[in-house]
Amino acid sequence: EKFWNFVEASTDYSYYHAILEASFQFLSPLQQNLLKFCLSLHSYSATIQAFQQIATDEPPPEECNSFFSVHGKKTCDFDTLETLLLTASERPKPLLFKGDHRYPSSNPESPVVIFYSEIGDEEFYNFHRQLISKSNAGKINYVFRHYILNPRKEPVYLSGYGVELAIKSTEYKAKDDTQVKVIGENDPIDEVQGFLFGKLRDLHPDLKGQLKELRKHLVESTNEMAPLKVWQLQDLSFQTAARILAAPIELALVVMKDLSQNFPTKYFKGTLGLQPGDCALFINGLHIDLDTQDIFSRYNSWPSSLQELLRPTFPGVIRQIRKNLHNMVFIIDPAHETTAELINTAEMFLSNHIPLRIGLIFVVNDSEDVDGMQDAGVAILRAYNYVAQEVDDYHAFQTLIHIYNKVRTGEKVKVEHVVSVLEKKYPYVEVNSILGIDSAYDRNRKEARGYYEQTGVGPLPVVLFNGMPLEKEQLDPDELETITMHKILETTTFFQRAVYLGELSHDQDVVEYIMNQPNVVPRINSRILTSEREYLDLTATSKEHFRNNFGFTVLDSQGKTAAIANSMNYLTKKDDSFIRPVTFWIVGDFDSPSGRQLLYDAIKHQASIYTSIVISMINNPSEDISYENTQISRAIWAALQTQTSNSAKNFITKMAKEETAEALAAGADIGGFSVGVSLCVLHGAALFCDFPQKFIPMVLTQLINMNLRVFMNCQSKLSDMPLKSFYRYVLEPEISFTPDNSFAKGPIAKFLDMPQSPLFTLNLNTPESWMVESVRTPYDLDNIYLEEVDSVVAAEYELEYLLLEGHCYDITTGQPPRGLQFTLGTSANPVIVDTIVMANLGYFQLKANPGAWILRLRKGRSEDIYRIYSHDGTDSPPDADEVVVVLNNFKSKIIKVKVQKKADMVNEDLLSDGTNENESGFWDSFKWGFTGGQKTEDVKQDKDDIINIFSVASGHLYERFLRIMMLSVLKNTKTPVKFWFLKNYLSPTFKEFIPYMANEYNFQYELVQYKWPRWLHQQTEKQRIIWGYKILFLDVLFPLVVDKFLFVDADQIVRTDLKELRDFNLDGAPYGYTPFCDSRKEMDGYRFWKSGYWASHLAGRKYHISALYVVDLKKFRKIAAGDRLRGQYQGLSQDPNSLSNLDQDLPNNMIHQVPIKSLPQEWLWCETWCDDASKKRAKTIDLCNNPMTKEPKLEAAVRIVPEWQDYDQEIKQLQTLIHLTILKTHKNN
Repeated sequence: EKFWNFVEASTDYSYYHAILEASFQFLSPLQQNLLKFCLSLHSYSATIQAFQQIATDEPPPEECNSFFSVHGKKTCDFDTLETLLLTASERPKPLLFKGDHRYPSSNPESPVVIFYSEIGDEEFYNFHRQLISKSNAGKINYVFRHYILNPRKEPVYLSGYGVELAIKSTEYKAKDDTQVKVIGENDPIDEVQGFLFGKLRDLHPDLKGQLKELRKHLVESTNEMAPLKVWQLQDLSFQTAARILAAPIELALVVMKDLSQNFPTKYFKGTLGLQPGDCALFINGLHIDLDTQDIFSRYNSWPSSLQELLRPTFPGVIRQIRKNLHNMVFIIDPAHETTAELINTAEMFLSNHIPLRIGLIFVVNDSEDVDGMQDAGVAILRAYNYVAQEVDDYHAFQTLIHIYNKVRTGEKVKVEHVVSVLEKKYPYVEVNSILGIDSAYDRNRKEARGYYEQTGVGPLPVVLFNGMPLEKEQLDPDELETITMHKILETTTFFQRAVYLGELSHDQDVVEYIMNQPNVVPRINSRILTSEREYLDLTATSKEHFRNNFGFTVLDSQGKTAAIANSMNYLTKKDDSFIRPVTFWIVGDFDSPSGRQLLYDAIKHQASIYTSIVISMINNPSEDISYENTQISRAIWAALQTQTSNSAKNFITKMAKEETAEALAAGADIGGFSVGVSLCVLHGAALFCDFPQKFIPMVLTQLINMNLRVFMNCQSKLSDMPLKSFYRYVLEPEISFTPDNSFAKGPIAKFLDMPQSPLFTLNLNTPESWMVESVRTPYDLDNIYLEEVDSVVAAEYELEYLLLEGHCYDITTGQPPRGLQFTLGTSANPVIVDTIVMANLGYFQLKANPGAWILRLRKGRSEDIYRIYSHDGTDSPPDADEVVVVLNNFKSKIIKVKVQKKADMVNEDLLSDGTNENESGFWDSFKWGFTGGQKTEDVKQDKDDIINIFSVASGHLYERFLRIMMLSVLKNTKTPVKFWFLKNYLSPTFKEFIPYMANEYNFQYELVQYKWPRWLHQQTEKQRIIWGYKILFLDVLFPLVVDKFLFVDADQIVRTDLKELRDFNLDGAPYGYTPFCDSRKEMDGYRFWKSGYWASHLAGRKYHISALYVVDLKKFRKIAAGDRLRGQYQGLSQDPNSLSNLDQDLPNNMIHQVPIKSLPQEWLWCETWCDDASKKRAKTIDLCNNPMTKEPKLEAAVRIVPEWQDYDQEIKQLQTLIHLTILKTHKNN
């Protein structure tokens, strides 16, 4: 309704203030602030772009500024529209989306007219008026979609992301960092920016205080960093907190933000269970991210130790532990029609051995006059109690299942159903003695109803997970299954932490531990925990609510009364659930003294011990209202909408006093009470975790009325600098303008007055669904050394794709269909992107842009074997032939797809091509791990005999190495080569150069990218992220047609034809690596794998280097190697001390589960570990880091590899030629 009001009222959309002026008349002050915030964020740019893509896919008639689509037929002529409407019924109605703007129609069955146009265009307004006229007459259903014939090419600058400038941590630098000599504050030669403070203190002892302040100012204003001594670090957390607390209250947030975002130059373990240094965010008391009947005891085979929680396992695997970690309570009316589905869902959990303790609370009629032969609910309760008492709870639950199985869909359970089951299962027992009036099986009948009423959990049915009630919409059987799995995984993380920190020990009662958590309460008050309120309809049956004057004025008297009654909030004496016999409506002008006095007297009367009333208010202004003359009434309304009854009563009592009104009128700042959102921030080590750097609450304070409290959760005895990065969070509450009143270019991250000496690396922290790439910068963003930069370092990133994520399961097996492929496209272009389903959680991801897309099974084995059975979270009806997914905002989109094998394909395997393989090779590979192997397998090559080579690089130095590595491959390999590069971290310079190099040397290449899944433990350091990409996603990075690939490190020189390695016999292993050399004896002290954990774990096997390896992707996928590696990574990576060399340690750690074929030693020679004598046999040379000499890589390359300089010069000559060609092209253009 507001959308259409906005369209009709608008006259000029060319300027920002005109948009605000046109829209503000429909919005409250809070909504006005949020609108400006949304415009600043460009929140709806994705929506507009989605409509643009949908229009393009129609496609639009040529040269039409606006056009109509009537059931698939298009025109931009209004007269032709009449003709299309006459034949519309012959064509199917179009699919409409949730985000479509649908004008209210009096005839839903009339034809659908989709109008594509640009709001503000003259043509739009004329057509819009005529379409409204037709819609009001019931002739059409009018749908509007945004469309611009010639969109502007200028990019939209987005916000809502963070930029980190991290001080690079590396032992192997091209240059040493500047060494800063630290001098104590009291030393006589204590100099800061030319001031000798030691001498000044001696000369002017009376100015000691002022000199200290001056020195402090100069130290903080300098842009260089001085290393801190150990004793200075220890109390740094408390000193930082003290600095913030000492700041004036209005500047405290600014100081905190500045300290956290620029920390390198410039926490409260209590009832919340936070360790010193931890961060947490609570909004209105809820933590944001940032005991009943036990009916089963069949799990004796499961381990009982809580230490099992810390054992590594695959991501998504639910640990089966014989402890009551996960408890689900069903509070149900047995006779309700939804109960059968809930019981069946509970039975599904149990039959699949989900470690879930299930409790049932039957809420039935507790009148003693009602027995089980009259009431089905009572009958079920008594039948359950009988079987539980005579046999056990498990059989009682099975009896319950049998009873509900007799109930047809849509029917309610009846007494006859209960009788039928009891007579069949217990034929020798008189049913009347169980269900009848003299039954002895009424256990917990009154207690269950009393418990339900006491807790105040709301209308039945209610499902509690570890005491937390699920939302009503989550109780749908399919949704409940998914939500429960997610809850179990979330709760597991909570318990893992508790066990790891020693807060939960093996001998503790887990349920008791849960019940002692500070967020557990004995009862629930819906006024606190829900924003929806229950209203009384005093005079009519209308469901109408008071929303705005426009809708209210069209109601009749009875409707208006009902709307007001339905919209009332009441004040009670206490926040309790007792029903009050008397209701007071106080009608008055609360901005006048007489109205306030009436209200004050009513609240005072309510406080009397002799009254039992509820109060609500209706403001009845005596003059035309304005923002200035409604201060009191608006504050009262806000209190009624946002506060509990008792809090609102206290607030309104103060507001009703005359001294408060007089003080407000005089412009005084009224203290002592506040209304609005309560936001509580806890952070660790005085801003030393990353949440305060992304200090969003500071922006929120400018948007909404809120009470912000910050607790300094300090960490004592720090031994290292807690934050090693500078940070900027790009987020503005409102669009900004240039001095000439034009729109500013857009919000950007600026780092000013930065220290010159450190080596920095630039990282972006973007929303989960964003895939961004660097598109314009000549600088090496991986190695920013400001001392060598004459001007500013500027970089531009582009939001390349929005991510569509999903989970896929085979409904027959309940397992993810590994290797299943999906495609995403349009009707005109069916395959734009494709992807492969993982075994981990059935996860898949697809790159897309705003618009409407069609999800399909990929043609080939995926489409031949499977069909899509159902889908959730999509934008097409469940029975539609095509699965349509709409991306129309910057939020994450996650869908769920269920598939089913076709009837004639139930025995087919996606990852098999129908041929029989010698599976013994899998086990034989263990033998080859000890002995090595020299055989070359007889390979039946495809039509296109090509060698696939994968490599990764970040930063200009490693990209230089990468180009030289590629040239060395091409000089020595006769077979055609295709290079695969990880796109995520390549510079614009490299991406611009590679097509020219491919053309010059006649090779193929492809850029691949994959977003690190949100459920997989995140790495924060760029180098470790790149290592992760080398090993964790090999099964999904490449299309299924790639059977084998070689990984070659960027800093490697190849001296042989790599066809030999491609065809090397792996003896059934999924991959082959070269072991580390043992021949250079002076390095024995650095061979960590020769002792301790690694020596024990490898048990005689080799420790392999990750600089060169060959992967048989067919075998790799078949044995789920990728899923196993991710599972082991998920467990080990929680410990920051494990997987030091992630890409190398992980496959070596998994050698017993995912065997490695050891390649002959000559396949990788590196001077650090191999002796000089073996160099002449080297097929590749790797420039390994040398922990003894720490020699820079460039120096090592020139010294070790004679041909390296020749390759380097050849590449440089090509770069010069390409640069001149580009300049010439630009000049001609």
